[in-house]
Amino acid sequence: MTAEADPATVLVIEDDPSLNAVLAATLQAAGYRPVKAGTAAEGLRWFAHYAPDIVLLDLGLPDRDGLSVIREIRSKSAIPIVILSARGSEAVKVEALDLGADDYVQKPFGVDELLARLRAGLRHGVQARGSLPVVETGDLKLDMEHRTVAKAGVPLKLSPKEYDLLCELALSLGRVVPHRDLLRAVWGSERAEIQYLRVYMGQLRQKLGAELILSEPGVGYRLASIGPQL
Repeated sequence: MTAEADPATVLVIEDDPSLNAVLAATLQAAGYRPVKAGTAAEGLRWFAHYAPDIVLLDLGLPDRDGLSVIREIRSKSAIPIVILSARGSEAVKVEALDLGADDYVQKPFGVDELLARLRAGLRHGVQARGSLPVVETGDLKLDMEHRTVAKAGVPLKLSPKEYDLLCELALSLGRVVPHRDLLRAVWGSERAEIQYLRVYMGQLRQKLGAELILSEPGVGYRLASIGPQL
């Protein structure tokens, strides 16, 4: 995974054309590559064709129940599956999760929540594959498999919190990660004191360079996607 890496492909299987269009536009604006499907048959066809990184799946499809789609995808792949459904009963949620879905988002939902669930699903997908990526941007190289960080070929020493924050940003290279998601991922709760986050991000900027760790005031932080240094 480098600064030139392709965006994550998100297969959206949703029969409501207007919602499908909104989801596609939202995902594209967030830096993902959306692939739209309006039926189970079309979704499974695009699943085989595009080999997406994650699936957003509605359960109420016109040609098949979404639960059977989970079952079929799981028979072929461990790809993350996030359910989008108006069905709110606990029994349906439990069945979907037992069949292999990774998360369940009930309609109506907020865009920020959906994108946070999507990022979590993609992180879990990377971990499940058992091979953590190498991320390169500018003169920075982060090897998550060996837990090493180097800038212009010189190894850097980061504290555990600094390293964890850098990994969270690197897994969303070029995209903003909201404050609450970073707090939840590194401190275990979005209610953690945001001042801690600011302090550690300040330290990261000093070590990595202000051109790499960018702040989006009132929103979050992102790791800049910069082409290779020549």
